[in-house]
Amino acid sequence: MNSTTTPHATRSTRLTVGAILLFLNGLTYVILEAITASAWRDPDYSYSYNYISDLGVPDVAEFQGRMIDSPLHLVMNTAFVLHGVVFIVAAALIWRAISRPGLRWAFLVLAVVHGAGISLVGLFHGSQAAVEDGTAVLHGLGALLAIVGGNAAAIIAGIDLLRQRVRPLGGAFLALGAIGIGAFAYLLSTSGTPVDGIPERIAVYTVMAAEIIAGTALVVRGRRSHRATTTTALPAGDRG
Repeated sequence: MNSTTTPHATRSTRLTVGAILLFLNGLTYVILEAITASAWRDPDYSYSYNYISDLGVPDVAEFQGRMIDSPLHLVMNTAFVLHGVVFIVAAALIWRAISRPGLRWAFLVLAVVHGAGISLVGLFHGSQAAVEDGTAVLHGLGALLAIVGGNAAAIIAGIDLLRQRVRPLGGAFLALGAIGIGAFAYLLSTSGTPVDGIPERIAVYTVMAAEIIAGTALVVRGRRSHRATTTTALPAGDRG
């Protein structure tokens, strides 16, 4: 055991691991969704017409006027659940980067809400069979929790960054969260159109974008902090 390990070093390691998980989590979700969509059978999967959760339906059947046939539904459902679990783990690793205790706890709670919600989406499907057996309500609840929780978490992070005077990044998170929730509200008020997939994807992809941006920003901040600490620790004559 290394007795020279400091609390600062441990915290820095946690932040770095959490940041990498966030980045990979958002990226992996988008990739797995694209892989699942590419295997969709006739008619072709439409990113503007079909819902994301159509990709996770195991049945070959019609639902709400859409023909569902997703051979790689297990891949999509794995993506949903994996994303939820990793999001919660990553949030638990990085939440102390938020400066104010109240916002810190709000972020962590919302991260758990998002993670639990998107996991429900992967476990319970949006299909005619789910409507008939009563589990469709759990799918809908999961979607609500995932979208609102994830985007609200981005807003909380944005507020904290603005209070720390990190304006560009804070503004970006605020904008992403607001756009995501706005798109979801629009979808709820206009559902049943041939382009439902567009506002739904905006509402979901803002969360993934926030993850990727947050992960990148935290890694960059960690590297700068490490460089500054190393430089300070060097004797004056050894500094470049």
